[in-house]
Amino acid sequence: MTHPRTGGRPGPGPTAASRPTAETGPRTDTGGPALPDARSTVPPPTHATTPPPNPTRTTPTPDPTRTTPTHPATPTTHPDHTPTHPVPEHAPANPVPGPDPGPVPGLAPDSARTPVGPAPFPSASSPSSPSSPSSPSSALTPAPAPDPDPAAPEHAPLTRRFLARATLVTASLSVAAALLGLVRDQSLARLFGAGRDTDAFLVAWTVPEFAATLLIEDGLAFALVPAFSLALSRRAQGAPGDPVRSLVAGTLPRLALAFTAVGALLALAAPQCVAALAPGLPDPALAVDCTRITATCVLSFGLAGYCSAALRAHRRFLAPAAIYLPYNIGIITAMYALGGAWGVRSAAFGVAAGGCLMVAVQLPSLLGRLRRRRTGRADARAAAAAQPLDVPLLATVLLFALGRQSQVLIERFLASGLPAGAISHLNYAQKVAQIPMTLSTMLCTVTFPAVARALADGDTERARDRVERDLALAGCLVLLGTAAIVACAPQLIELLFQRGAFTARDTAATAGVMRVYALGLLGQTLTGVLVRSYFSAGRASWYPVAAMAAGIVATSWIGAWTVGSRGTTGIAAANAAGITLTAALLLAGMRRRSVPIRTGPVLRELSRPLGAAVAAALAGGLAAGLPSDPLAGLAAGGTTVALVFVLLGRALGAQGFAPALRSVRTLSRRLAHAVLR
Repeated sequence: MTHPRTGGRPGPGPTAASRPTAETGPRTDTGGPALPDARSTVPPPTHATTPPPNPTRTTPTPDPTRTTPTHPATPTTHPDHTPTHPVPEHAPANPVPGPDPGPVPGLAPDSARTPVGPAPFPSASSPSSPSSPSSPSSALTPAPAPDPDPAAPEHAPLTRRFLARATLVTASLSVAAALLGLVRDQSLARLFGAGRDTDAFLVAWTVPEFAATLLIEDGLAFALVPAFSLALSRRAQGAPGDPVRSLVAGTLPRLALAFTAVGALLALAAPQCVAALAPGLPDPALAVDCTRITATCVLSFGLAGYCSAALRAHRRFLAPAAIYLPYNIGIITAMYALGGAWGVRSAAFGVAAGGCLMVAVQLPSLLGRLRRRRTGRADARAAAAAQPLDVPLLATVLLFALGRQSQVLIERFLASGLPAGAISHLNYAQKVAQIPMTLSTMLCTVTFPAVARALADGDTERARDRVERDLALAGCLVLLGTAAIVACAPQLIELLFQRGAFTARDTAATAGVMRVYALGLLGQTLTGVLVRSYFSAGRASWYPVAAMAAGIVATSWIGAWTVGSRGTTGIAAANAAGITLTAALLLAGMRRRSVPIRTGPVLRELSRPLGAAVAAALAGGLAAGLPSDPLAGLAAGGTTVALVFVLLGRALGAQGFAPALRSVRTLSRRLAHAVLR
């Protein structure tokens, strides 16, 4: 599967010229590049008051009546590189030295905490000071929009500790959701086996699969996260009204109406959809019923994806990362509670109920973010101005995500003519094989808003460094998972699924398919990382769509050529080849059409863990085959893979190992502390 990306080199972010700030007063732009601000003397108005002193605070309160000499602002430091940019207006002017205590459990950065002490002295844009010091009538005019709260997490500078904590929480909840997903698939296999009923349900399962990719994980998020990041950047610059609320007012009602219309149309056209997706299905009527039930998730997944994108742009990752927990719980509960009476239709009902739970989990947090900043009466007209999404951007994003997910359609179309159970074998193999890819892209889910915000601020160098780091770390993690899956596939499938109606024959078929699927995991991960970079700038680009189209053509041609002789294994090989081609094309176009990463060093860095993964898979496969017990074989193979991969990777000097090992050590310490305290 792949994701779209916008082309063109990112331009400079919104200018900071001609706007008042809390420290400097009005600023003027000379027409040249951005320079450090000069501090000017602004006499306070007659009605301004000096805040009372705080006896508990040692730092003296600034005197607004005192003349401050003009001097350049102190450069700030970003955790990923050494920048040369001035301090942003919304950043703390005098950070307190000392160790970083880390963000609070809600994942707000350190500087997002409410400071103790007197409020800052009146700024040039506060209601108690004139909007223009040169205008004698400014005191009689409505006050402009209040300055953004510098303690807000979306305006605070990012730290490495915040990124690490956010990634850890996101990955932990994703692991828990993946484990629940395995329980869900185990329950489906145990209750209904791998036959005509599950084949019918899995055709209907195409609807939530597409909806999750288009509306939650990839498509809509690639358009909404940059849009919210730009709105937050404008809010930080003191734009009139509230750009975030304006964006919500201009997009949410229209998108909700579109989601409802598409869901209703899909329910009405369910027979035609089933006939097009799986023309050789033994029981199409059952698939039609399940499709009509799951069509409701178009609306619920769309609203859940909207909430996730808005919260991630606000640097709130807890609720978006937790949405698949109630979703899977809803499906599992429905299958066991209603499976006896409704059969496999109970799983489809669980999909509909789980989608509603995904929205309910995020709604309180999003409402809290939107209520946080109140606009005054003077801002009512500006806040009411709706800001619709960029239609070309939305079109390219959705087309790319649709093309990526269409690989599943191709697989099921080709497998519908094979013996019963072929679609189920492909489904189970793909679900397990994609776990390493999902975990490796968790970091990109956290850093995507940071890259979008950097491009919105015009900091291309910071965005490039972040993308290159993400590629190195994600490549290391997914290659380790690929080696483990190739080495221990039979043991994994036997332990996870071989019970009830799932036989040893199903285990052998699924394990063989999963090993072939694993060959495309690196391409899946690179595509997921790279396509976020294409769309971080918030501009439309057709290059990612063309790259995905080339991958689809390769998947279709290779699959049609090999399905007759290789069956499901040939279909899996076609999937791996197509997505790898797409990843190669996206990487080749990055320098001219997106964040200008250094392609040569990136490829050299990825070659080191790739060599370690090949050696680890061979050694792990030999170790896993020695014990007869599947659990002992999995333990022996997994341990061998980890040892060989880590030792060889460090010997080769792979840069992604250091942050990966730090993450593992941090998680181990936290788990030990939670257990032993």
